[in-house]
Amino acid sequence: MITLHHLENSRSQRILWLLEEIGVDYDVVRYERDKETMFAPPEITAIHPLGKSPVITDGDVTVAESGAIIEYLTDRYDDGRLRPTAGTPERLAYTYWLHYAEGSLMPLMLLSLVMRRIENAPVPFFIKPIPKGIAAKVRDGYIRPNLKQHYAFMEATLSSTVWFCGDELSAADVQMSYPLEAAAARTGFDGYPNLRAFVERCEARPAYQAALEKGGPYELLTS
Repeated sequence: MITLHHLENSRSQRILWLLEEIGVDYDVVRYERDKETMFAPPEITAIHPLGKSPVITDGDVTVAESGAIIEYLTDRYDDGRLRPTAGTPERLAYTYWLHYAEGSLMPLMLLSLVMRRIENAPVPFFIKPIPKGIAAKVRDGYIRPNLKQHYAFMEATLSSTVWFCGDELSAADVQMSYPLEAAAARTGFDGYPNLRAFVERCEARPAYQAALEKGGPYELLTS
């Protein structure tokens, strides 16, 4: 039996969604974030030494990292619906987007979150302009230009297909859902109708809705 160790308001929400799309039986063990630090609780280190979520166990197998979990689950349990056929252009796109989500897009999203927290950190009033100025320079000089480039790239990709790898949902779309939901929560995707429509399609799927019921309240961390 698969067990998902599910941290609230985290990447593990998309693994819940994937499990529902596959239709495999699984259990959920829920964990709450520390209310001050927003970190995962130390109990998760009993499952994996880094104490991060998502983590799944399947018998005596433990798998961490969203991409690795997705590959494991599609290899072992998917009937071919959520991964394009090997050797096709769709499969190459699948591999690209599966890794792009965490390798290229999420670092920018996380850096943006860190800069926002630096700006809002409690510091003596007389030095507050310093961290705010540093954060503003990083945001204006690096984060925003790069995000704009990435948004335009993804928007163009979705101008010719329903999903990132074609007209059928794949597990790569599940992987892409988390950073794009986070981006939509921060910006609303004004000027990027294809990206906004992608997020809406994800959230409208019955399996996505079932995952919300299994995982409990889901609120993306935007500050």
